Amino acid sequence: MGFESRNGKRKLRSELTNRKKPELGYYLIVTDTEGTERVYFNGLRDSIKDVVGDKLIIKVVETKNRNMIKEAKEFLAELPQYAEPWIVFDKDKNNKFDKIIEDAENSGVKVAWSNPCIETWFNAYFGKMPNCQDSVSCCNTFSNEYKKNVGQEYHKTDDKLYVKLVENGNEDKAIEIADKRIKEHSRNCNMVPSEMVPATTVYKLVEEIKEKIDV
Repeated sequence: MGFESRNGKRKLRSELTNRKKPELGYYLIVTDTEGTERVYFNGLRDSIKDVVGDKLIIKVVETKNRNMIKEAKEFLAELPQYAEPWIVFDKDKNNKFDKIIEDAENSGVKVAWSNPCIETWFNAYFGKMPNCQDSVSCCNTFSNEYKKNVGQEYHKTDDKLYVKLVENGNEDKAIEIADKRIKEHSRNCNMVPSEMVPATTVYKLVEEIKEKIDV
């Protein structure tokens, strides 16, 4: 069985598995937002360019959440080199949240999700993950923390967002906080993503990318 490319031609699975794999890898990140995840991951990419050059490539694509898995697989089929496909999205008011995660994982696409929103992950940079149950309260809480720590208003499409989080927060600590929260939900036998609030797995993608630098 093969994948169908954008021009309608199908590619054999063997063609996909025989692609050249760069030393560090090619990350394809598909997100459903208007800019926040894009500027964040582009910022991460730019911050490590001097270290890894073109050995680790991060491509961020925006689309509607119902198309994320399809887009990830289509782009993956067309890439001339090996790619690590991820979708990144929030729970917010998405009533198909759990289904999208399940379908992605069954399709071989990894998922970096946040509940209720990615600001849950951003909050962790400042040493805490407040118990916000909805995206509005989560964004408001983070906006206050951001202004207190950065000295500026929070703008969701700020091209310097990643740099400001790293310079004014602690990324290693953020990873520890996010990982601890996932483990807490697990100990409480709560592993349904839509019910795990607050929680995020974005840290797994960030941690994986940053670990590549030391390879």
